[in-house]
Amino acid sequence: MSFTVQDYKKGQPRWCPGCGDHFFLASLHKAMAEIGVEPWNNAVISGIGCSSRLPHYMATYGMNTIHGRAAAIATGCKVANPDLTVWQVSGDGDGLAIGGNHFIHANRRNINLNMILLNNRIYGLTKGQYSPTSPRGFVSKSSPYGTVEDPFRPAELCFGARGHFFARAVATDAAGTVDILKAAYNHKGAAVCEILQNCVIFNNGTHDAVYSKEGRAKNAIYVEHGKPLIFGENREFGLMQEGFGLKIVKIGENGVTEKDILIHDAHCEDNTLQLKLALMGNGDGFPVALGVIRDVDAPTYDDSVTAQIEEVKATKKYHNFAELLETNDIWEVK
Repeated sequence: MSFTVQDYKKGQPRWCPGCGDHFFLASLHKAMAEIGVEPWNNAVISGIGCSSRLPHYMATYGMNTIHGRAAAIATGCKVANPDLTVWQVSGDGDGLAIGGNHFIHANRRNINLNMILLNNRIYGLTKGQYSPTSPRGFVSKSSPYGTVEDPFRPAELCFGARGHFFARAVATDAAGTVDILKAAYNHKGAAVCEILQNCVIFNNGTHDAVYSKEGRAKNAIYVEHGKPLIFGENREFGLMQEGFGLKIVKIGENGVTEKDILIHDAHCEDNTLQLKLALMGNGDGFPVALGVIRDVDAPTYDDSVTAQIEEVKATKKYHNFAELLETNDIWEVK
């Protein structure tokens, strides 16, 4: 049975015109149609925030939960029904502030969830307060003189929690977004996809360097496992290792050829180089890395729980609650 984008659509989205949520929703519909899992075998779980309205526009199972608790509900959903494909959708405030503890433990446990982080570096629904990903000095309604905090960098948080999958896309890049969503589905375990998007009302332009196709050609690098780390409008630049870090080189200068360029290894268990790629592009002169940055196999929490239950059941005389009751003395009352 095949499905079309229309099979996953429902309702009329109620977001501001131009909001990145519109772009992401269209990409999610397209990715689901290409993946081909039946709508009734998908569940979309969200918390609170503009992006967390997304389940209302999906013809799948869905739940709009409470602030910061999307990962907790999604975990229960997956463990209770392992055959269900679960998509968790959170904003940077919902997912990394009040939901930060759930985010790190979902990664640590490696629960088989597709964890979408829609990052616009602002609280949009509550009208423009700074969020955990807002840069130091950011002026907002809750930081009128500029925030004095350093932000979370989602990749760093994911890797620090021993996460096994991290990918990044820009909301306006439909092809790139669909690609990482499909890769997240194919990865068995916690799969974090950071989506860079603008809030056109309260933080417009926060990702302008890569929001257009032309901007990405100049300021981004698309990473692909097994391929050299080359970028630039004419693919004239590449990344090489220098000591414990990376450096940008121009291919053809100083004897540098494509053979000298680092090859991206998304499957390497040691995340040292993957993390360096993920953290590029914060005013350091390096391009922003897009695509699947880390994708490593590891045992999943939900599979381990199911296996443990079966192992314990095999050693017991009872296998369900009714049988448990019958293992004790039984009296018949007349």
